[in-house]
Amino acid sequence: MNMTTIVAYSLCRNRSSANGKILRFNFDIRQSIEFKSLIFMSKPRKSSIAGDFRVISITGDGRCLFRSVVHGACLRAGRPVPKENVTQGLADDLRTKVVKELIKRRTESEWFLEGDFETYVSHMQRSYVWGGEPELLMSSHVLKVPITVYMKDRKTNSIKVIAEYGQEYGNQNPVTVLYHDYGHYDLLQLRVS
Repeated sequence: MNMTTIVAYSLCRNRSSANGKILRFNFDIRQSIEFKSLIFMSKPRKSSIAGDFRVISITGDGRCLFRSVVHGACLRAGRPVPKENVTQGLADDLRTKVVKELIKRRTESEWFLEGDFETYVSHMQRSYVWGGEPELLMSSHVLKVPITVYMKDRKTNSIKVIAEYGQEYGNQNPVTVLYHDYGHYDLLQLRVS
């Protein structure tokens, strides 16, 4: 296990062990434009794993994105899914770290947030506020893991990738979440043959 892996799973193992040492993520405006179109305007691509997945239901209390990422990080570390009371604390810890990361990366993230930056950050600190793409991106930086977001195709019962974050941390064994079009995230566990 390399150092990146150890840091990535620190939330799962010991809530106080994540020391917040984050690699700087710099890019110029040209890359920012490319980055924006990659995340926000990319066309979904079909996954080749139709039917070969399991959805793990996540409580819908405003923390579902953070809960699903925490669950995924634990599974990725070979740990069982935490109990509900532990998951809530881990999700809140991740939210806090994500907000700090947004502030740290303000010049890189401010342009793709809706409205005023301070208002957005203040709002996101509340435990009942839904997370979205900015929080997924910052979660990948906080945990130093790739995160892949899927959506279910109701016609074919397959899943398709709609966004990928943290590719600079590799593309093997990403945390995988399932986005529902009504704003909810569940954990998606891909079955390995």
